[in-house]
Amino acid sequence: MKMKQITVYISWSGDNFVAGTDQMNGTVFVTHKRMDAVKADFLKAFNFHIQSSLEDGDSLPKYILEGNYQIIFEYMISAIFHQYEQFISLAALHKVTGINEQLLSHYKSGLKIPRPAQRKKIIEGIHCIGKELLSVV
Repeated sequence: MKMKQITVYISWSGDNFVAGTDQMNGTVFVTHKRMDAVKADFLKAFNFHIQSSLEDGDSLPKYILEGNYQIIFEYMISAIFHQYEQFISLAALHKVTGINEQLLSHYKSGLKIPRPAQRKKIIEGIHCIGKELLSVV
C-alpha cells in the first residue's frame, strides 16, 4: 500500500513561523520563532492530536491508525525569506529573478502569496545564488 503524504505548510506570520495542516479529522497548528522548533513542535502536536482523538473515540483514517503516512513540510515563500534573510537579500533576489523588490517584500511579509510560477522563479533564484556561492574557491 502506498504511503499517504500529509502536507504541513510552514509560513511566516507576525513574528513567528506557523506550521499547520488540515489533512486530519481537525486542524493542527503551532507557532515558534525558529524553523527547526516549529517543525519539532508540530510533530509533537500532531502526535498529541492522534492520541487525543483515539482517547475521545474519534474516527481516524486507516493510514493514520496503521502509521502508513509521511509528513512533508512545504515552506511558503514568507517562511523561506525569513529563514534565509541573513544570507539572501531582496536586492539579490531581484537581481537574479527580475521580480520587483517591493513585490518580494510583500511576499516576505505574507501580505501577498506568489502564484506557483512566481514561487518557482523565486526558488530558482535562490538556487542560482547558492550555486554562485558554491563556485567560490
